[in-house]
Amino acid sequence: MTGTQPSPSRILEIASGYWATGLLAVATQNSLFTLIHDGRRTPAELADKTGLALRGVQTLLDGLVGLGLLHTQDGVYRNTPETDLYLVEGQLTDISGLAQLKLAEMDNLVGRLEVFRAGGPLNNPVAEVADNPHWENVVTAIAGLSVAAAQTAASVLSLADWKNLSILDVGGGSGVFSSVWLQLNPTAQATQLDWEPINAIARRLLSNHDLTGRFSCLDGDFHTTELEAAAYDVALYSHIAHQEGPEDNTAVFAKLRDALKPGGALIVCDYIVDDDRSGPPFSLLFASEMLLKTNHGGTWRRADYAAWLIQAGFTDVTFHATGTPATLAIAR
Repeated sequence: MTGTQPSPSRILEIASGYWATGLLAVATQNSLFTLIHDGRRTPAELADKTGLALRGVQTLLDGLVGLGLLHTQDGVYRNTPETDLYLVEGQLTDISGLAQLKLAEMDNLVGRLEVFRAGGPLNNPVAEVADNPHWENVVTAIAGLSVAAAQTAASVLSLADWKNLSILDVGGGSGVFSSVWLQLNPTAQATQLDWEPINAIARRLLSNHDLTGRFSCLDGDFHTTELEAAAYDVALYSHIAHQEGPEDNTAVFAKLRDALKPGGALIVCDYIVDDDRSGPPFSLLFASEMLLKTNHGGTWRRADYAAWLIQAGFTDVTFHATGTPATLAIAR
């Protein structure tokens, strides 16, 4: 075969994608990236520390190199910049717990493919239930994904410079946006509106940064909980729109506009799709997750967000890349 002919390599990688999920899960379960970060960088050292067989460690390391998560030279292994940032335990950006969640979901994958025939979840959608114990794992596992987006929003809006900044975080989950912004602005106060079990997680996580004195919670459903009018400088709606349908998103945007002070800004963070549905790749793939877990959710286009926000009463909508799969829509 010549170099001009198509190769099956990419198809083979996709069809064998469960290898990648398994390798990442085993590596994070055994703190492999953390150990490498801390200086244990040979197969023998890693086998000794993890208790895994030397053959198993070598196979694991080979696979992680193949996935582009490790570099190797002369039998020594080092993290890539992305693994050092996102897979080393104890960092604010650590998302290593997400790998275990995805491995657990693989057990039921075959049956779940029926959602494409049904057009929605076969059971009660877990994303729409307040007291599901899975929130404890999910909320903490994905918190690190939002750090870069929070920093981007802070930069675009110069949030560190606002005096007595008042923040409303709707469906705030881990409270990571509030955590980042409160650390940047010592005069800021944040209120998170979410279900009580999730707010409890956020309070615990923010206590690690001594921020609970400027962080309060409203327990409830953001669809029905009343908000004080013209009370907040900034409102945040992060990774919620993909769980909602068009009508609910528009209604929430209008509600949040009423809660903003004159000159305030609404920040929407989500996996937003290009208007022609040609990308970005992760946003397109994530729609399958919403088909599986929600009744009306999806990954929506920029044009959808702009139309909903304008309909809700905003007049200026801009979009901002975050350096992650998430995009910000900022409306005034």
